[in-house]
This record gives sequence, C-alpha cells and structure tokens, in this order.
Amino acid sequence: MRKHTDKGSININTNGSKPAAVRALCEAGLNSIRVSTNSARKYVYESYYRPNNYVFEDIVESLKVVRDSGGWTSINYFVFPGMTDSVEEYEALRKLISETGLRMIQWRNFNIDPDWYLGKIGMHETGEIMGVKQLMELIREEFPDLKYGYFNPPIERIKGNFEMDFAHY
Repeated sequence: MRKHTDKGSININTNGSKPAAVRALCEAGLNSIRVSTNSARKYVYESYYRPNNYVFEDIVESLKVVRDSGGWTSINYFVFPGMTDSVEEYEALRKLISETGLRMIQWRNFNIDPDWYLGKIGMHETGEIMGVKQLMELIREEFPDLKYGYFNPPIERIKGNFEMDFAHY
C-alpha cells in the first residue's frame, strides 16, 4: 500500500507477539501499532492470555520497534478496577511507558466476570488501590505528552499538532 501513496496511516491492531514481523511491516510502511493488554505486568498478562510461542517481553519489543521506526505506539488497555489501579500495576505501567516511549493509552472497560477473571489469573489480593481516576491523573502528570483516547488517530494528528489537526478531505 505504501508503494502507491504516502497518505494516511497504516496501523496494525495486534497482540504484538512477533517483533521481527513488526519490524518487517515498519520497513514496508507501517507507522502505527495498537497492542492489546490487560496489564503492564508480565505475570498478570501471561496468566490471562496464556501466550503460545511468545512472551510478554515480545509485546514490549514490538512497541519499541515501532517507536524506533518513528511510528505511533498505543496500547488497548483493558481496565479492571481494583487491579488496574493497584500501586503495583501503576508502577509497571510507568515502566512500560518509559521503556517503549508509548504515545497513547486507549482505556477500555474490561467487561468480564470478576470472579472468573481473578481465578483465571490466580489473584486473590490485588494490593493497595489508588482508584482509576487517580491512576490516570498520576500518569498524565508524569507523562504529559501521552495521549488518552479511544481510537487510533489519523496521520494528520500523528504528524501534526495532535490537539488541533484532524483528518480533512
């Protein structure tokens, strides 16, 4: 597609399991990635997704690959109040943002049976909780350029003034 036009953003929504494939896609013109995750913590992520032939570090590496190629990086972040807003998750999220240069978090309500989910990941105590609102405020304070949203932005916003530029005909 990129051979035919430099217009628009080429995005992939993925689990980020294959950094080498992501690198090849970036070389072919990919400039935006959204990786889905329920957690910024390896053991919580892997307990739920039960990855086959990849590990949590692969999704982190895929985000870095796109960042290093100058692309837009975001996560589709499934929010589970009582766990996502734990101090431990907050610290892991800070680390993920710092390591990957993450550009956007697309906050999603994790509509899931809480008893089933906590049982699936083997958690019974989630630790100290700060509240989702405070979590979002603390992340915003530390990473003021990180965007919050619900959709992948158009190329005009990625390359221009994010707050002002929108797609035009």
